[in-house]
Amino acid sequence: MEASLYPAIARGAIKAHFMGKRVDSSDLVSEYPTLNQPGATFVTLTKNGQLRGCIGSLVAHRPLIDDLISNAGSAAFRDPRFPPLSENEMESIRVEVSILTEPHKVEYTDPSALAQMIRPGIDGVILRLGNAQATFLPQVWDELREFDTFFAHLGMKAGIGSDPLSHHPEIYLYQVKKYKEG
Repeated sequence: MEASLYPAIARGAIKAHFMGKRVDSSDLVSEYPTLNQPGATFVTLTKNGQLRGCIGSLVAHRPLIDDLISNAGSAAFRDPRFPPLSENEMESIRVEVSILTEPHKVEYTDPSALAQMIRPGIDGVILRLGNAQATFLPQVWDELREFDTFFAHLGMKAGIGSDPLSHHPEIYLYQVKKYKEG
């Protein structure tokens, strides 16, 4: 499948929103039947190299095409960290789509054992403690290179503080295939 297809679908879904339309995915699914298979995606929008929206699914629960279209709209218009995307911003936005593998739980005894299991830059991490949960895609390792810093930020994102591993949360790992525009 063409590498630029996923970002093009995401961009098309955002543009369709501005025109008050919905994406007709039937032709795409006919041409690329794998789009109808269950899939979990994250859509990341950046503007001038800075995050502008990122929303996704951790587990495949609907056809890949539907997940992609939904998450594109959510990243553009419903990410609570940012105001809704304006039509004027469309030309300066870059779209990246990550297709996730199924997360798998890792058993660990302590943070140093966990550090040996995780492959920075390759593994995305889901941290779960009770009802609190957060994830970082593997790409976040590019900015938060140190294990302790990565987990401090992940713990803060989950709302359980900067030392989340002291609570021995559940940890799940997954990998992604990234697709960027241009």
